[in-house]
Amino acid sequence: MATTTTTAGKTISSTTGNATSKTTKRTDVYTRVTSRIIEELERGVRPWLKPWNAENAAGRITRPLRHSGQPYQGVNILMLWESAETQGFSCPFWLTFQQARQLGGHVRKGEHGSPVVYASTFKRTEETDDGKEVEADIPFLKEYTVFNAEQCEGLPGHYYTLAKPPAGNIEPIAHAEQFFANTQADIRRGGNQAYYASTDDFIRMPPLEAFCDAESHAATLAHEMTHWTRHQSRLNREFGRKRWGDEGYAMEELVAELGSAFLCADLNITPEIREDHASYIANWLTVLKNDKRAIFSAASHASKAIEYLHGLQPKAE
Repeated sequence: MATTTTTAGKTISSTTGNATSKTTKRTDVYTRVTSRIIEELERGVRPWLKPWNAENAAGRITRPLRHSGQPYQGVNILMLWESAETQGFSCPFWLTFQQARQLGGHVRKGEHGSPVVYASTFKRTEETDDGKEVEADIPFLKEYTVFNAEQCEGLPGHYYTLAKPPAGNIEPIAHAEQFFANTQADIRRGGNQAYYASTDDFIRMPPLEAFCDAESHAATLAHEMTHWTRHQSRLNREFGRKRWGDEGYAMEELVAELGSAFLCADLNITPEIREDHASYIANWLTVLKNDKRAIFSAASHASKAIEYLHGLQPKAE
């Protein structure tokens, strides 16, 4: 049985028992993105900790931004960070070809765009065991192309404005400390280990002096705060963890790692690479190689965790 459905201006065909080229293309999105990240991890590089050299006035450290200034979410953060690093872009803004034209500019001739994905659904008619026809919402990823503002000409000035040089390092990082305090999480200082104790629902953090700098301290606390969001009273995030070091454990660590990177971007903090996290790379590789959708899921969970933490901040009057 075949159905044809139009969604978001796009026609999608589906034939039962026979995968179409559209389905193959959707599958390739997962495979291509996951393969690229696996490649980086096998080189010992965590791709979400690379592009901390942006000089645009939007922020030296930031998530990739849509033309409107809205931050990207989920796996698109990783895809555009990787693209910016590879091509040497320091501007965080990304636009479609049409958006550049609407803003009075244009993409320079010969420039190649970067892929991003959009999660959507299409309806498909299916037959139940008792012979009834029902409509089912089928999720899929739609891929489209964006260009960095540095690949465009004629855009409004703020897309090209450079930031003023930083006045210097400030320790401790007051706005980050206030952000963490606003969550009202039980953060206990002392000892020589950083961890989240899920049974008693508290975060253990070594004193600031135990870290090489304030950024390392903030990035570590951001990692543990992401773990904190998984508690059943909050996001109730569980990946079937049965023992230390299994795939469920590795998946949660990947979510916390990405969450730390995303939150550091939001707080304008350069995350430092923690040596104790290097040992997780092998576990992450196992997860990613066994499930090509794992990085998409981890990035989505990380985004939700960070949005939860932002939601605990006081509302601006």
